[in-house]
Amino acid sequence: MHDPFAMRPFFGYNFGHYLSHWLSMDKPGRQLPKIFHVNWFRKGTDRSFLWPGFGENCRVLDWICRRVNGEDCANTSTIGYIPKPGALNLDGLKENIDSDSLFDLPKEFWQQEVLDIRKYFNEQVNEDLPEVIAQQLNDLEVRVNELNGESDDMKTCAAVN
Repeated sequence: MHDPFAMRPFFGYNFGHYLSHWLSMDKPGRQLPKIFHVNWFRKGTDRSFLWPGFGENCRVLDWICRRVNGEDCANTSTIGYIPKPGALNLDGLKENIDSDSLFDLPKEFWQQEVLDIRKYFNEQVNEDLPEVIAQQLNDLEVRVNELNGESDDMKTCAAVN
């Protein structure tokens, strides 16, 4: 089962209704929380981790806080917003960070990710999936299929943050 946040066991009622409930929070005048996805465990072609580890996660959290506070430190990509070059504070790191690999968007990976998410929604939510979420997944699939190559990380899209 594709449950990246391991949340499914904690839903006490219909999963589709749960999602609809959260979507219903989007009303004029409300300041909704920003949602960020970080893959701390992504590996490079040499199978080593691209990010140096837990002790350095505060660098990404710093970028997130600056982003939420309105700093212009993100570029729009096929999958959403990613840090602009130089936006992550990497000063003092012992390891060299391969930013190109870190923010690379491999087309084949994201095509499979869309399939896995769709399968998860079909198995876990089915007809109760809110239409807006289904449409977001369809839009993501179109954007991913339009990727030109493995490093098409600056492709402009209507990303949701």
